[in-house]
Amino acid sequence: MGVRFNREYRDIVRDLGAALGQIDNCYETFEMDRDDWERLDRDEQIDYLQTLADDIFYGLGTEPHIEVGEGRVQYDSSNHMIRVWTDSQIVHLIKLI
Repeated sequence: MGVRFNREYRDIVRDLGAALGQIDNCYETFEMDRDDWERLDRDEQIDYLQTLADDIFYGLGTEPHIEVGEGRVQYDSSNHMIRVWTDSQIVHLIKLI
């Protein structure tokens, strides 16, 4: 199936990475604990989150949603966007076109 997009891929990954950073315990996806995550400088955290965003983007092509920390990410193909939730609240909508 795949995720369809028309925006610059790097912009999508940047936006998705920023949204993933808003999810509580997102670092658990990297098998880190809070102390390990907080020891990273901000640029390293951004690199991790953008790598995760890249993985999730392709994963959403086959999975309806993906759990991340205490949140969830879902591809909405009819509206051409990715939705990011934390604790049942939408924290970000990433437009794909």
